[in-house]
Amino acid sequence: MARFPTWVVIALTGALSLSLAGCSSTGGKRAEDARKAAAAQGRAAVNTPRWTFAMITHSGDGDTFWDIVQSGAKQAAVKDNINFLYSHDAQAQQQAQLVDAAVDKKVDGIIVTLAKPEALKAAVARAGRAGIPVITVNSGSAQSKAYGALAHIGQDESVAGEAVGQELNGRGRKKVLCVLHEQGNVGHEQRCAGVAKTFSGTVENLYVNGTNMPDVQAAIGARLQADRSVDAVVTLGAPYADTAVKAKADAGSRAEVDTFDLNAKVAAELRDGTLGFAVDQQPYLQGYQAVDLLWLHKYNGDVLGGGRPVLTGPQIVTKDQAATLEEYTKRGTR
Repeated sequence: MARFPTWVVIALTGALSLSLAGCSSTGGKRAEDARKAAAAQGRAAVNTPRWTFAMITHSGDGDTFWDIVQSGAKQAAVKDNINFLYSHDAQAQQQAQLVDAAVDKKVDGIIVTLAKPEALKAAVARAGRAGIPVITVNSGSAQSKAYGALAHIGQDESVAGEAVGQELNGRGRKKVLCVLHEQGNVGHEQRCAGVAKTFSGTVENLYVNGTNMPDVQAAIGARLQADRSVDAVVTLGAPYADTAVKAKADAGSRAEVDTFDLNAKVAAELRDGTLGFAVDQQPYLQGYQAVDLLWLHKYNGDVLGGGRPVLTGPQIVTKDQAATLEEYTKRGTR
């Protein structure tokens, strides 16, 4: 029988103890989670065919909201072995042409936003005639089923607006300036109309050119200077919240600034009290679920919603949740 020096026996015993500790309920789980994460990095979790899905949105250039939507979609695409294509155009006719181009490529599924539904109607119908399943996301929930989409994934904008009106009531606000940064966007109109439906005070809509931030700041500032009774400003997108904060300072206003949607700047300003609250529609979830549902439909014939929207919001977030949200925004998932 082989004999080992005393120091070897001690070393082996220590190593065994560490190994057993690593299999404990906490250490072992962490190690296993890390192993699974490493194994799944960049690899599909399924062996289904490599289908191609195209997402076409109404995003303009540099809109961080859509970066988050894409982040979710790309993560699901990796898991589901999907070749994911993304394109966008803020002009509705050009967006429709991008849908037509995806149909011409004979993609296996299309995800599309309907911010200006009528302009997209013919293109979505063409996809249906070609046998390409369509899911709508983010905007156009009222038209989705009529246009032949499998499902709509997003936030009901009217319901979200109503939640904002109720939150403002609870904060004792009396007059709200609702800032619309894209004329003709049905979702924006629904948001402000929803605020007006439940808010017990007065709501005034302010239309601004969302492609020009200095103009947005000037327009909000001028309105706040002209009407000192405005005690709340609601913007309809995260990038516009900080602009409204600057406009408030320029005007010497004491109005609370609140916003729809979330990004890192909004999370930071919630934490320090610069913003009152935000309405999160969870864009990461919109992208992720849209790709996942298309995959489920192709693989298993599944649909969700029963003809009604699959809601990803609204979630009212305040200073209390800001610290956690900041961590999520840094990794691009909120």
